[in-house]
Amino acid sequence: MKKLITAAFAMCISAAVQSAAAFAEEEPPQVSARAAAVITADTGETVFTSGEQGKLPMASTTKIMTAMLTIESGGLYEEFTVDPDAIMVEGSSMGLLPGDRVTKYDLCCGMLLPSGNDAANAAAVRISGSTEAFAELMNARARELGLSHTYFVTPSGLEGEGHGSSALDMAILAREALKSPIFREICSQESMKLSFGGPPYDRWLRNTNKLLSLYGGTYGVKTGFTDEAGRCLVSACERDGKRLICVTLNDKNDWNDHMALFDYAFGRTKKISPAAGEHQVAVVGSEKESVRCSAEELPEITALEAAPEELSMTVVSAPFVYAPVSPGEEVAQLCISYNGREITRVPLLAEEEAPKKAAEPEKPGILRRILSKLRRLIF
Repeated sequence: MKKLITAAFAMCISAAVQSAAAFAEEEPPQVSARAAAVITADTGETVFTSGEQGKLPMASTTKIMTAMLTIESGGLYEEFTVDPDAIMVEGSSMGLLPGDRVTKYDLCCGMLLPSGNDAANAAAVRISGSTEAFAELMNARARELGLSHTYFVTPSGLEGEGHGSSALDMAILAREALKSPIFREICSQESMKLSFGGPPYDRWLRNTNKLLSLYGGTYGVKTGFTDEAGRCLVSACERDGKRLICVTLNDKNDWNDHMALFDYAFGRTKKISPAAGEHQVAVVGSEKESVRCSAEELPEITALEAAPEELSMTVVSAPFVYAPVSPGEEVAQLCISYNGREITRVPLLAEEEAPKKAAEPEKPGILRRILSKLRRLIF
């Protein structure tokens, strides 16, 4: 009996080892894309790449940068009349006509859902005065993000000489754009009802990204197509708290390829949590010089190889806060980064009170002191 139990135990161990080995040796899916990449949305680590990683045409996925810059330019809900020349452009459209009144928010919806070239051009002219000047703004931001294989000529993605990016660059760009709650909210919608025009009237915009309904957890990002670029797709997906970004360029089977790549990449990634810590923030106007503070809750972060101890945490605050400070009051933010790339920021809350310093009694002025001495001498 003892031998049977020992044999059974050995078989279980052997099966577990074989299962682990099979998992470790799982082959990545074969995709038909000319270039593909998957990264973690949090740490930005590369989980998968294939094909050419140099500059390629990326069609309307260009509008990720255009929409991101439009959101960052501010004044999203101020109405204005579209430039009539800017909207005279071929290809996909949100239906703008000369004289239409819109907001920048409308234009972001128009470029991220139906992929309106008119929306992209109208936003570019509104922000920079011309599409050429806006392209300079796009390229400056690309340099800031370290997109070494990316160059923009148009805000819409219609090809211009030298216009292109790589799959990995587009994944990094999407990661940055998705930090904006407004961007994420728009690109995750399968359809939206907006009111614009001259005069405004209600109309529905439909998202060209079918992956939103095909694959659970998908929350963006952007499709693209031209004869030169072929079918291009940038997508983002969340499963069991893990977030990934996938890009394919020139891919005839993009929907299926993205689903296969997500299945593979989710199996390779993990969740990590930063180590909790206590921090100090300087205070003025109190007997206390500083207050202890900490994060109420730290996020779980999607990673490939990164470990919790490799995450850097920096306190972001004004040089000091003014007393009084109450326990639970937000006094700073904690910036969590990996390899120099910011992941997120969380509020830091005061753990103790820093009451306002009691006012000191007013000291008598010099004239008052002289009169007081004279009064004592006389009396």
